[in-house]
Amino acid sequence: MKKTFLTMIILGFSILMVACSNDMENTALDGVADMATEESTVEREISPITGTNGEQAGNSEDGSAVAQKSEANRKVIYNANIHIKVKDYRQAVNDIQVMTSNRGGFVVESNMLVDYEGGPTNGYITARIPQNQLQAFIQFVEEGSSKVIESTISGEDVTEEYVDLESRLKSKHVVEARLLSFMEQAESTEDLLAISDNLATVQGEIEEITGRMKYLQNKADLATVTIYIQEENVTISGINEDELNTWERTTQQFTKSINLLLSTFSSLFIFLVGNIPVFILLGIIGFVVFLIARNRRRNN
Repeated sequence: MKKTFLTMIILGFSILMVACSNDMENTALDGVADMATEESTVEREISPITGTNGEQAGNSEDGSAVAQKSEANRKVIYNANIHIKVKDYRQAVNDIQVMTSNRGGFVVESNMLVDYEGGPTNGYITARIPQNQLQAFIQFVEEGSSKVIESTISGEDVTEEYVDLESRLKSKHVVEARLLSFMEQAESTEDLLAISDNLATVQGEIEEITGRMKYLQNKADLATVTIYIQEENVTISGINEDELNTWERTTQQFTKSINLLLSTFSSLFIFLVGNIPVFILLGIIGFVVFLIARNRRRNN
């Protein structure tokens, strides 16, 4: 009896140990399966980034395309200054204006200055030229001049500012949409007024950002070119006196004679008027001498 009872106890304990062992094995297998699942998920998340060799090549090409697109969308403001000499100022300005129109640009400002009558003409002209036509336009201006004194081009990259403005504009539009939604749901007049004030502020900021973006876009699309134009001095050869005809020589001699007479009378007038005090003093002295001499004659 005791042996049978002991045998049953041992058998039950063995069955319990087997069951526990199976549970532990199942738990371990479940843990492995979960880890495999997590690893598979991680691999799927990482695979689009790392990928195989073929996928890496594809990503490289995509990166190159993105770089090219980014370069194409770059915003650069160009300013050019050119100082040239020309033989005919008016003709040069007319040619520049025609070329500006042909290149799709327009003249912003034009100024002309003549130092003296018959002298050379100087001035400048400022034009806006499409960026893709800038080099051709500058080449035309330089080739049409007799001498290029100075030619400079400068650029300002405003891409970062433009992208930042785009991001701000998107966020402002989101805020505007939310405020409009809140306005429709407003239940009191106070809430409606508060939302209206905020909405007006946001819309004002949207207009300010949009205006700045349009300004940058316009400045980047059209380069500013200022051309300083200097006309060359025209040298007039001297006239040989032997080549003048008789009437011209007579006129010249008559003019010289008149000038000589005027100069003589002018000098005489200056001498007489300028020395009046001396003449008065000499007259007084002469008059006194005359009186003394006359009295002596009477006494004798």
